[in-house]
Amino acid sequence: MRIKKGPATCRLSLPAKLCCASFASTTGVTLERRKLLEVLKQLGDVKDSLERRELLVNTPPQNIEDCCCLSALRCFRASLHVQFNVTERKQDKLYRSLKHPITERSLDFCKTGNAVSTCETCDSQPKATASEFVKRLESLIQRAISRLSDN
Repeated sequence: MRIKKGPATCRLSLPAKLCCASFASTTGVTLERRKLLEVLKQLGDVKDSLERRELLVNTPPQNIEDCCCLSALRCFRASLHVQFNVTERKQDKLYRSLKHPITERSLDFCKTGNAVSTCETCDSQPKATASEFVKRLESLIQRAISRLSDN
């Protein structure tokens, strides 16, 4: 086996390549699942402080179509940033995790490619209490974890 830095030069035998390809595909799912579990933990860490706020926040519905999960995530993230005025360290950590490309990839269930056009904008989502906001975000993340487990 020869691995060289710089432009990708890597010589592996066919069995080694198949093994690496198989490992890469399962590692991706594991990485996505770990990231989503991290998001759930971070949400749990800030849940009480968010729920105590007496706000009405744009909140995507519980039963989101598959193609709208990514736009729902973005709505949750925007609402968290704007409405909750993310200033505490733990809230900022959650916000950054929701913004992470692995989190976004984990919630992109749409296979058609033109998902955003059929989804409601964040501003058009009904307002809900902070407690309901947290519950629905948690539900969306759990749905993504379940979906990864099914694959």
